[in-house]
Amino acid sequence: MLQTIKDWFWLEELWLPPTIKWSDLEDHDGLVFVKPSHLYITVPCAFLLLIIRYFFERFIATPLAKTLGINKKIPKKIQQNPVLENFFIRSNRHPSQNDLYGLAKKSNQTVQQVEIWFKRRRDQEKPCRLKKFQEACWRFTFYLFLTIAGIGFLYDKPWLYDLWEVWNGYPKQPLLPSQYWYYILEMSFYWSLLFSIGSDVKRKDFLAHVIHHLAALSLMSFSWCTNYIRSGTLVMLVHDVADIWLESAKMFSYAGWKQTCNILFFIFAAVFFITRLVIFPFWILYCTVILPLHYLKPFFSYIFLNVQLLILQVLHLYWGYYVLKILRKYVLKQELEDVRSDDEEDSAEEDEPECLKNGRGAGRNPIPNGQPGH
Repeated sequence: MLQTIKDWFWLEELWLPPTIKWSDLEDHDGLVFVKPSHLYITVPCAFLLLIIRYFFERFIATPLAKTLGINKKIPKKIQQNPVLENFFIRSNRHPSQNDLYGLAKKSNQTVQQVEIWFKRRRDQEKPCRLKKFQEACWRFTFYLFLTIAGIGFLYDKPWLYDLWEVWNGYPKQPLLPSQYWYYILEMSFYWSLLFSIGSDVKRKDFLAHVIHHLAALSLMSFSWCTNYIRSGTLVMLVHDVADIWLESAKMFSYAGWKQTCNILFFIFAAVFFITRLVIFPFWILYCTVILPLHYLKPFFSYIFLNVQLLILQVLHLYWGYYVLKILRKYVLKQELEDVRSDDEEDSAEEDEPECLKNGRGAGRNPIPNGQPGH
């Protein structure tokens, strides 16, 4: 039964153009072609990245944070109160005025004392700026590394300058070492983000992050198995560029460097609009939707890939709306605010710029930094 499912899943009619067989993509004459088994290494590489991240945050991000004046904030201790603690956990972290009166009476305290208790209890749940800075610093560093690597891998490739070359000879296009390592790095990074999401700063869009990371991994895996490597590398590069600026804006926001944060956010917005709303629809989608029709007839994986890329473009428009909303707030109020606050209500730390999903958020998202970052 498992063999039947496997045979059905890998039907040549689903993955490959008409007349092309899996046997046509066997290694020969020193040429190597993509294989699904190549991607197995991304999981152990993801755990290696988590180890590297631990030491990076401890020995690089933390000293840098202290240099910028960011120290670990120790929340004020609160007196243990079973009545208030039970209400906090099971009912509401923000009791209404009527609840406050009732809780004050039950705990034999004043309303003001109960209000202070709940505020300090909420403070204990909030991630400190140091932790948020560490995470943003790691993502900034790796996005920068991926962007530099992508440019290094692609600068001498003809399909970077001539989109017709993306489909020349498809699908019998051999795998290059640079393409292999670019995909491995991207996918390993997204696996590491997925594995660490439970211990990272909790945000209200936790589920959205999980879905985004899984979608990005799915699309990258699909593009690999169907040998859409050339177009896939272009999509990843386009999405990586903007996330550098978003994460750097967050870092300076946590450090309290408002003017620097604002400048970096404006750069992020400009890069986001150029890459996601100009280059992606008018170059990348043109390359994946229109150009292949000159070489082959539409088939399932061609349709499946482009439907998902078109959905990604809709998400770009959605994220672009929020970026414009932030810019509008800046023009009107002369300050940047996060329109979708983390789970950090009434906190003085809510001066973070627009935290669009990471990744490649808003993701940033290779395919989809999803998030202009996933």
